[in-house]
Parts: sequence; structure tokens; C-alpha cells
Amino acid sequence: MSDPQVGDRISNYLLEEVVGSGSFGQVWRARHHVFDEVVAIKIPTDLQYVRNLQREGVAVHGLKHPNIVRALDLDPYADPPYLIMEYVAGPSLRQALEANPQGLPIPAVVEIMRGLLAALDVAHQAGLIHRDVKPANILLQTAGGGLERIAEVTRKSVKVTDFGLGRVGGITTASIMQSGSALTEAGKSISGTLAYMSPEQKEGQVDARSDLYACGIVLFEMLTGERPSGTEMPGSVRSEVPKYLDEVFQGSYTRLDRRYPSAAAMLEALAPPPSVPAPPSPPPTAAGRACPQCQGATRPDDQFCIHCGHQLAAEVPRCSSCHAFVGRQDRYCIFCGTKLESNPV
Repeated sequence: MSDPQVGDRISNYLLEEVVGSGSFGQVWRARHHVFDEVVAIKIPTDLQYVRNLQREGVAVHGLKHPNIVRALDLDPYADPPYLIMEYVAGPSLRQALEANPQGLPIPAVVEIMRGLLAALDVAHQAGLIHRDVKPANILLQTAGGGLERIAEVTRKSVKVTDFGLGRVGGITTASIMQSGSALTEAGKSISGTLAYMSPEQKEGQVDARSDLYACGIVLFEMLTGERPSGTEMPGSVRSEVPKYLDEVFQGSYTRLDRRYPSAAAMLEALAPPPSVPAPPSPPPTAAGRACPQCQGATRPDDQFCIHCGHQLAAEVPRCSSCHAFVGRQDRYCIFCGTKLESNPV
């Protein structure tokens, strides 16, 4: 199998530029030699990935949705073998996060998550579990193809790719974009990216809810610029995160039996609660002062409002071990038992 070069012809397309590569092979931007249509072409550079290429093409070809990168053509027997796919002019979510280390604008976060969940809903209904949901596999079709207008992305801008690790009809396909694989203690093979993998997937068990666990990690990362750690909510890292997004995260980044039952359910939860007129502000009570957000009564030593969760104290101490919030007078963390310093952070 010869290495592809700029100007080589694959089917009706001329190779222009490598836009991705790995141990699997390469992804090229290519252009139709007559119609000027631009596509992406996956070309394995190792024969062991040819069957994987075929399985990926078959899996993705049946998924027709505006938030899923389309498969246009496939020939696993050509020299070189190839999979032709829709070309997305824009960065990956990973690139957007690297350019915005403190997190993305909240409206953009919601739109991206809606597009991702809409794509997964269609895939899950077709019996396909992605198994490798992560920022690198979420493409953003932006104006001008760059990161300058990332705040303007909409649900329609989102394109989910690399379903090649997915399970279809009980058959697991090994993607040419595979990020890693390992064996469980029971000897079962697992594939995916460990940083976004659900606990049950690490044990070799997977269903559609495993993708939703990864969505929770992606949501936290978009909101804060970092992946979740301990029991903290996105709103505890970034104060302007709406409470309902904390709840969406909590419903996905949790044990299997407490997770959203479907992508559709998680998508529905992403709709912000209807706004209601704020109640009249009650006067401060003798026990404390009114919460500035919900106007509920609080006590002088409250660090968070017990009614709406709003942070009242300017600085809230945290356990140095599990990073959970602790009381200022606590000597030991009530979550992990770690002995606290006099001024825990």
C-alpha cells in the first residue's frame, strides 16, 4: 500500500492537504476534479485497519442527520482503501477549548450540547452507541472556518464524527481513529478514551447511557475549561453557570442507575426553566440576611443559600484531598475524612 501524496486521485477527488493523522492512517481534505466539491477522505496506511474502515463506513452510512458527519462513499478494496466523508470547515471542540481555557460562552455551550445530544439520540435509536464521545470528535462548522466567532455557534453548527468505535447490533467496530484500548480484569477488550469513559465501560459493559456519562464530562469541560473532579458542580467553578446546567451535569455524570435514561431526556433537560417574576424582597431577618438571588432567609454562618444554592461567602474553603466544600469550623472533611488544615482550600 503506497503512501498517498498531494495531487493523488482517490475516486473522483484530488488530495489537497492532510487534516488529521495517527497510527490508523490519515484524513485528507480533497476536492472533486470536476464539481469543486470538498470532502474529507480517511485512508488507512496499515492493512490491519482496512476491515475497521469498512465497518466504520457501513455504521455511519445509515445515520442521516444534520448533526452527524455523513459518509459519502467507501471502497475497502481500492489501492489505497478509502472512506469519503462530509468535510466540516471549522475547528473541533477540542481546539475551541484550547483557545478558551476558562470555558466557552454559556449560550454556545448549550447549543453545542444540544447538537451533540440530537446526534446521539438518532444514533441510539438506530442501535448504535458511539463509545468515544469527546471534544476531538465534535466538529464546529463556524463562519470562516476559524475560532474567532465561536460565540455564534448554533445547534446546526455541530457535527459529530468518528462513530467507528460504536457497537452496532452486538458487533463492536474498532475505529481507524481509535484513541486507545485495554483489557478489563475479566479479559474483555474495551476501546475509547479513558478520560471520558464511564465506569461501566471500563468494565467492558456499555449501553447508550455510557455516551451520556461522556456528555456530562464534555459539558463540565465546556463550562469550566477543565474536566470534573470530586463532587464539584460546574457552578462552583464558574459562578455564572445557571443552576439548571448544574442539574443537567449531575443527571449525566453519575452512577448508571441514576443517569438520564436517554439522550432525548437529557436534551429535554437542557431547555432552561421558564422565567417567573421575582417575589418581593423580604427584609433581612434577625437570624441573618436575605439571599441576594432568591431572597430566601439565611443564617449568618451560611456559605450557600439553602433555598437556591447561591454562594453567599466571598471565599468558601475546600478539602485539599477531594476538593469538596467544607465548613469553616470543620476539623475533618465530611466527604472523605481528611484532616483539614486551619485554613483549608
